[in-house]
Amino acid sequence: MNGVILPDFREANGHIHTPYSFSAFENLETVFSMAQAENISLLGINDFFVADGYDVFYNGCLKNNVFPLFNIEFIGLLKEEQKKGIRINDPNNPGRIYFSGKGLDYPFKLGWFQKWRLNKVIKESQNQINAMIDKLNQLIRPVNPSLILSYEAIKKRFAHDLVRERHLAKAIRIIASESFARSEDQLRFIESLYGDGKKSKTDMGNTVVLENEIRSNLLKAGGAAFVEENENAFLGLNRIIRIIHNAGGIPFYPVLLDDTSGKFTEFEASAEKLYSALKLMGIGCIELIPGRNDFSVLRSFVEFFASKGFVITFGTEHNTPEMVPLTIHTRGSKPLDDYLKQVGWKGVCVVAAHQYLRAQDRQGFVLEDGSLSVDQKDDLENLGQLVIEYFLTRKYNEPGDQRPY
Repeated sequence: MNGVILPDFREANGHIHTPYSFSAFENLETVFSMAQAENISLLGINDFFVADGYDVFYNGCLKNNVFPLFNIEFIGLLKEEQKKGIRINDPNNPGRIYFSGKGLDYPFKLGWFQKWRLNKVIKESQNQINAMIDKLNQLIRPVNPSLILSYEAIKKRFAHDLVRERHLAKAIRIIASESFARSEDQLRFIESLYGDGKKSKTDMGNTVVLENEIRSNLLKAGGAAFVEENENAFLGLNRIIRIIHNAGGIPFYPVLLDDTSGKFTEFEASAEKLYSALKLMGIGCIELIPGRNDFSVLRSFVEFFASKGFVITFGTEHNTPEMVPLTIHTRGSKPLDDYLKQVGWKGVCVVAAHQYLRAQDRQGFVLEDGSLSVDQKDDLENLGQLVIEYFLTRKYNEPGDQRPY
């Protein structure tokens, strides 16, 4: 690029959630201040079901000189695997699958039928949340009848378009802290909702652990406010992929990989079998959240899939109350090595090139039949890096500035 030597990689994070679904971030200003402090050059917004944060995210990227990737995440269901008790990338629910689309067209658009399907799923998820709120109020009423939760109030105060379980857990913590003066009374109130004399294992000061505990004790299976999700709240994988294609994106399978005990789901237990299964589904791209994985396990897994020609990206999610750095680390805050950073960088470069080509009304990484242009992968890596570098070397002062892709 005009004699400029391009870096081998830059710090990039291809998967963060924002307050438009649920996030550790109170607002997007926090995201960009952290990105500046950590020298992050690229971020990918990756909210559940919605693209409502795209405009604010894009304008923030312009102001802060961060390259934007426009992504989305779905929760689907593989019914045969569910019947067989096979866990996919949800460690607790057989058959449930998390699935991402990356490099979507911006502005976000869908055909009317795909939009109807997606809105139907969103409506079902919010029906479940409303039912959980009703159950929570039934638990609260005998303890303190003056305290009442409402969907509208929770949405207005803690969420945007979607209210999720984590918003409910946060609301319970906040209502306790605002309704009782002493921390002992606040915790006693929460414990009374747990029932059966169950005691908290934390305190009011540890907000992250407490919200996770509230969610686990009240809102998950076996909890007093749990409401089972309607099957209509899930799309089949084929429909999810069609929505992603329709929105101009690339299908990505999010890999769970190992947990803290070194265990894997049945679907991911063997890298060879996972590779075969993904290829059979027509999926050639994966993403990982290294913060939940052992370094050596991650490294070996990435080497295997990179040797198979897969596009690989990394992210942090930030989909829990815990605030962690934007810089990618493996479990125990161990940093990625240069090999892993280069693999992840090449992956986001492919997505950036795809976005650029789609914005030019040209063919991106996904062909018309839904297959991937794998023979163009190296060229797209190079193109994507040039697009990103061009973006980073320009100055964008106004939200309405012409985007470079």
